[in-house]
Parts: sequence; structure tokens; C-alpha cells
Amino acid sequence: MPITDLQLQALARDAMQRAQAGDYAGAEPLFAQVVAARPNSGQALHLLGQARLKLGRFAEAREPLERAAKFLPKEVAAQLNYAGCLTVLGEHEASLWAFDRAAKLKPSDPVIAHSKGRALEALGRLEEAERSYDDALAADHRLMPALIARAGLLEARGDWMGALADLDMALVSRPDDARLRLRRGELLLLQGDWMRGLPDYEARLEIAGGCYAPDLPRWQGEPVDGHLLIYPEQLDIESDAARRDTLMLARGVDAVVQCGEVLAALLDGPTVRRGDPLDGFSAAAPLRSLPYLLGWSPDAPPPPPRLRALAGPLDRLVGDDTWETHLAACRGAPTTIHLPMKADWLWGPRRDGPSPWYPALDLKFA
Repeated sequence: MPITDLQLQALARDAMQRAQAGDYAGAEPLFAQVVAARPNSGQALHLLGQARLKLGRFAEAREPLERAAKFLPKEVAAQLNYAGCLTVLGEHEASLWAFDRAAKLKPSDPVIAHSKGRALEALGRLEEAERSYDDALAADHRLMPALIARAGLLEARGDWMGALADLDMALVSRPDDARLRLRRGELLLLQGDWMRGLPDYEARLEIAGGCYAPDLPRWQGEPVDGHLLIYPEQLDIESDAARRDTLMLARGVDAVVQCGEVLAALLDGPTVRRGDPLDGFSAAAPLRSLPYLLGWSPDAPPPPPRLRALAGPLDRLVGDDTWETHLAACRGAPTTIHLPMKADWLWGPRRDGPSPWYPALDLKFA
């Protein structure tokens, strides 16, 4: 039975009220009825697509949004919602057309320029993406998403000073953003700037779920009455990364090392397992915080941890940045570690040759 105009108006009004109240699940089927009755209504199609976007039903939102963009060629929001839907669906080439239509309707809009940059970046057209981010920031120099996105592009092509400038600007608006501070810290550390980078790197400990931490007060370098625990922050204590960090960083402080069974049999010093009672401990510190807490120099870290006597010759070993290679270097064997283009910041700036971390270690960068 056909819907009368009065019924259609009541249906549309009910749908709009539900949408305005945030009840998109209730609004979506009502908008769908309106579209079924008026399939060429650009506004109804747009509202239906928006409701489906809000519900995360992007594939279903695509068709009404595409039709809405055609019926509403001069409405910026219709073009942007269609382009955004295509972006989520991974149809970046198609989304560029929609972003271009929106840009013609609203030139110099920073959000449109940034969104176009994201699509270009996803397509690997990095120089064009950077220009789009430049356009966005020319219109709004504090547009957070564009600052962060451009910083990533600049970092990827080695323009660390430019990336740092963008991160600094982003942090003016969001000084307590732990992820931004961590990114800035990692960039500084990769350049060997430990003085400025290490404080920012501590922001990783503020990110929920990012690191393991025992149920003890975090040590800040103060004297302690009981035992001090130092530990790898990886969730899997027997992972290569946890073992590697332990061999590289369990040094320079009188403390008990929390480690797995493998390293407990190798380290010549007090250890505890993860999950053991922590009675008698006053505080704890993650291994990767020790350079900051103890004021280490990247050119002269403390001596490596002592190991129990191991049988076998100390033959030269050449390997990657794994815990087994660190074990050989810690034992004093002549060792060469091959490092990737973007190596761990602990190694300092890219520089082939002897390393101060172990007595007979050479580094080779890719």
C-alpha cells in the first residue's frame, strides 16, 4: 500500500528525531522506508547512508551515499561522506574523485585537503599526499591529524627535523598526549639525542596495555629500603625481545632481575621469575627506563651483566640483533651484529664499527 505524503513526513520526522538522539539503529530502518518510497530523494539517501556509517555498516552505506552524491552535486557533506565511506572500504582511487568534487565546492578547506592526503598516502603517492597535508596546514596550521600524518611522511623519507617540528606543533595543542610524546622521543633517540629523547620515551609507560608492569611502585632513581626489581616490559618474558633487552640493559644498578628460566640459568646475579611473590621489594623499574633514570651516555654505557661460566670456545659470531647474538657479545666473543635500516634507538645513530655496549662488538648497518 503506497505511503501518503503525510505518512512519509511523519516517518521522516520520527527518523530524524531518533538520529538526533543518537538512536541510529532505530532511525536506519525508518530512513530505509523513506528511500523505498522516494528513491530519488538525495536528502533521504544521504540520511540513510549517514545512519549506516554511524552503525559501522560501511558496505551497506556505500550505495545510498553514492546515489546521494549524484543527486546532491553541490552539497559538500554528501561528497565527503561518500568519499569517507570509500576510504574505509579501501577504495582510495574512487575516493579521490569525491574529495576533488568536495574541494571544488569548498576550496582551501583543511579537512578536505587532509582527507585527500590520506587517500593519496594509501595509494603510495607520497609526494602528492605531502602536498595535500601542506595545503591542509596552510589553511589551519594546528590541524592535528594533518600534523601527525605529515610527520609520519617526513620521518619515512628521513626529514627528521621536519617531522619533529610537526610533532612539536601537535604537542602545543595536546601536551599530555602520550603517543605523540613517545613518537617525538623515539625520533630524538634515533638521532642520538638522549638528553631530550629519554624523558619523552617514558610516555610509553602511560599507554594502557602497552607494557607489562609488576604491582610495585615505579622507581624514579631514589634510594630504596628494600630490594629493587628491574624487568623487561614485554608481555612475553621468554620472547627474543625480552631476553635481548635483559642482556643489553640489566646493568649499572644493584637490583634483582626479573627474567625467564633461560636467562635465569645464565645470569650471575639475583633473579626472580615473573609471577613469583615480590615480598621485600620496594620499587621496580623497566629495563628500558634505566638509561633515563641513571643518566647513561650512549657512548659509554655501564659494563654488561655478569654471566655464569659457560663451556665452549669464544668463536667469532656474526648475526642479527637477537638475544643469542647478544649472549655471545656479553660473553666477550668477537661479535658482529647486522642491523636494519631503522635499528633500535639504543644503538645510536647509524655508524658502522665498534660499539660500546659489549667489549668486542662491531655493528654493521644495512
